[in-house]
Amino acid sequence: MYSTADIARPFIKAVLDILNTMAGISATAGKPYIKENLIALGDVSAIVGVTGDKTGTISVSFSRPCAIALVKSMLGDDIHDILQDTQDAVGEITNMVSGQARAGLRAMGIALQGSTPTVIVGDGHVIRHISSSPVVAIPFSSEDGEFTVEFCFE
Repeated sequence: MYSTADIARPFIKAVLDILNTMAGISATAGKPYIKENLIALGDVSAIVGVTGDKTGTISVSFSRPCAIALVKSMLGDDIHDILQDTQDAVGEITNMVSGQARAGLRAMGIALQGSTPTVIVGDGHVIRHISSSPVVAIPFSSEDGEFTVEFCFE
């Protein structure tokens, strides 16, 4: 049986690696905690369902400034529609984080398959994790703003 901290490590590594590689964003992870409500901690979120040895969900939620910085870093001056480009970038980053974190979990003996991310936009939107287990949130901060990774498995 793995602790919450053990399961959080592959997510932290995935986020730090991917944001640095894909967008040149350096971030710092905060302490994981149990989230008490469904309200997203950011303005743009993507959620991935997982099945396999466990079932549940993984989400990444970016503050508006961080999401815009992400898009500008990834696309440079090639932004055509900031809302659509932001949704696409957050979905793609979440997909990559999910994939790398699942590879880390697989190395621990937990095999999971992920779905295509669903992106949600708006102030105070809700993220409904498909599990009755506690939702673990990992806060991150960067020069460009905050974001949060959440996971919930049964």
